[in-house]
Amino acid sequence: MADSFSKKENNKKKSKKLQDKQLRREERKDNNNKGKTLDDMIVYVDVNGHFTEVPPHLQNREADLAKAKKAQEDTTIDPDADFTGIVTYLSDKGYGFITEEKTGENIFFHVGQTTQTVEKHNKVTYKKEMTPKGYRAIDIRK
Repeated sequence: MADSFSKKENNKKKSKKLQDKQLRREERKDNNNKGKTLDDMIVYVDVNGHFTEVPPHLQNREADLAKAKKAQEDTTIDPDADFTGIVTYLSDKGYGFITEEKTGENIFFHVGQTTQTVEKHNKVTYKKEMTPKGYRAIDIRK
């Protein structure tokens, strides 16, 4: 007796599933990570805390330390330098944030540090002060 149409379709689906499964199995065999040597799997940490494939005894620590020190010095600010920005947020409680023009960084400020009344969207100049939580704007004026 001949198979019905739906039976033929089900058989086609089953054979297609088996072929797909076999292809996935072959692909997993080709792309597996088993058999890698220990040296291929090891990752080291450099002076700055970044991952690298270079072992510690081959890393140039002096150059890395010099780069890290220079980057740290570049981030330090001159306490007498004036910065400009726009007041982007002002709370009823007396604090707000200024978005710095050059870096786009948000700087916290308190109304007690202002010499004039400031409002949202005002362009202001200020000095930065480092606090444990980050930079804070002081001596704010329009």
